[in-house]
Amino acid sequence: MSSHLKLKLPVSYRAAATILPTISHETINHHNQQPKPKHPQHFLSLLLNNSSNNQSLQQLHSQIITSSLFHHYPFHNNPTSLLLFNNLIRSYSLSPFPHQALQFFSYTLNSLTCPLSLDSFTLTFVSHTCANLNSTHFGFHLHCVVFKLGFHSHVFVQTGLLHMYSSWGLLVSAAQVFGEMPERNVVSWNVFISGLIKWGQLEFARSVFDKMVVRSVVSWTLVIDGYTRMNKPLKALALFRKMIEVDGIEPNEITLLTIFPAIANLGYIKTCESVHGYVEKKGFNAVDIRIVNALIDLYAKCGCIESASRFFWEMPDWRKNLVSWNSVISGYAIFGMVTEAVETFEKMEKAGVRPNHVAFLSVLSACSHGGLVEHGLEFFGKMVNDYGLVPDVKHYGCVIDMLGRAGRLEEAEKVALQVPREVANEVIWRTLLGACSVHDNVEIGQRVTKKILEMEKGHGGDYVLMSNIFAGVGRFKDVERLREMIDKRVIFKLPGYSLV
Repeated sequence: MSSHLKLKLPVSYRAAATILPTISHETINHHNQQPKPKHPQHFLSLLLNNSSNNQSLQQLHSQIITSSLFHHYPFHNNPTSLLLFNNLIRSYSLSPFPHQALQFFSYTLNSLTCPLSLDSFTLTFVSHTCANLNSTHFGFHLHCVVFKLGFHSHVFVQTGLLHMYSSWGLLVSAAQVFGEMPERNVVSWNVFISGLIKWGQLEFARSVFDKMVVRSVVSWTLVIDGYTRMNKPLKALALFRKMIEVDGIEPNEITLLTIFPAIANLGYIKTCESVHGYVEKKGFNAVDIRIVNALIDLYAKCGCIESASRFFWEMPDWRKNLVSWNSVISGYAIFGMVTEAVETFEKMEKAGVRPNHVAFLSVLSACSHGGLVEHGLEFFGKMVNDYGLVPDVKHYGCVIDMLGRAGRLEEAEKVALQVPREVANEVIWRTLLGACSVHDNVEIGQRVTKKILEMEKGHGGDYVLMSNIFAGVGRFKDVERLREMIDKRVIFKLPGYSLV
């Protein structure tokens, strides 16, 4: 290994320090015999003009390697060479071939014979590539290089390593890097907090957040989002209020989109109206369609479908996108406003907006709860035949529930049997079994119960439903037989399951 890299490393990193082997004299002589290539500025211009073209990127990579460009124009003598090197790594990291960034980095470092002069941008780009590729082995070696080159105190490079370890879920290593950083900026704190939240360490993340001297809106948003995702809406809302009232930090669009689900979870219509007023005052709804769509959804989930509907129809048509239509159709479906849901879906089609899986799921759900079986079947057929969308298990479940509610159990069973094996589950069969219980259909109920037990044995609720079907038609001996089976087999029933 080159003498200029013989820096003393901590014991934990010494064993992995093998990324920069010694170069043989034959390799040096071979490169010296080649004609001098064009200046790196020529290659840099080509790269900057074609950075999004993957074929050009690989051709440029090949020319750099075959011409031994960095031997003729070493990094320590030619800043343009390092700039070219960094930009090629960055371009690869953003391309469909991010692994090429690591290969190019490794090859170049292994073949250089001159003193190594990488900068913070190089190491940061590579650490982010390692994080995205989950390349732990390469990342450990990179950490060695960081120490060898003296970047163990550089805030940007250390933040890159912190992001790398946090992305992998190696939180002990991330905490070690964070704790040993002589200098931290807001980004460093945010990266560590984000990693902790990502891997479920929300309270630890909150304790780190509370120690921050200067918090950005990103810092607040990260923790608020963590509480929202972990189904702790009261804490999310309390922190949101503290951000505005105590620290005087104004939320941005992402903060608002983060707090909306927490408000919806709580169903606080007054808070919904208050946030809506803030959005209007700050002009968010005028520039960000995501905020408008989220407000439609929020009003509906807070029990005010009138406001959601009015807000939607007051929007100019040119602003409405697919999410806008989906939000209001879903709201109508939740409130059992079947006619409105169907009519809005049809208006969406007339407006030239192509429905997706979410739109069809909403209108199918509305048809199911409203008893519009023929409309529902028509929509399901349109989804498959006209729009070429592949139904998932939720769409099939809606159709089965719709037919089951209407007592058309034979058709429901036929649909259930047509569900592809890779997406089928016991839920759709339990939906049909529930319909059999309502309509006292013993024959189909027995077949459905058998199907369920083939997929998941031991769930007491299935036996109870089948027992109710027998009891409904007066077959009490079969009821006793089923109850004996429940007693003999290892069968469980979730507490409160019948109330769900």
